[in-house]
Amino acid sequence: MEREKSKAYVNGEDEEQEDEKMEEFFPLIRNFQEARDRRRNELKQMETKTKTMKGENKVRRLNNNEQPSWVPSFEWADFNEEIEFRKPPIIYPTPYNGDDDDKEKQQQHDEENDGLDLKLTL
Repeated sequence: MEREKSKAYVNGEDEEQEDEKMEEFFPLIRNFQEARDRRRNELKQMETKTKTMKGENKVRRLNNNEQPSWVPSFEWADFNEEIEFRKPPIIYPTPYNGDDDDKEKQQQHDEENDGLDLKLTL
């Protein structure tokens, strides 16, 4: 009987501790969800502000039909001058491919065996 009472007492404490833990846990979850929702709302507000700012900038540009102070112009004489390089251009060597030797051997083999292969095999 004493064992049953001690188990009940221990179980009673365990239940109380679990209740306390649950009472702490659920407010933490609620706080986390509220913080998440606040952050989402902040991001949405920032996004709408940037969209409206971009729209306002476009409207301002369209409304201000001012000409820029300097407009570049080009003439054919600008492009007819010869270009003088400071240094001679760098000439890179042609890349070496090991396949060249194989191609040469294949060509030689083809030249030697110009005829048809008339050997029949079973």
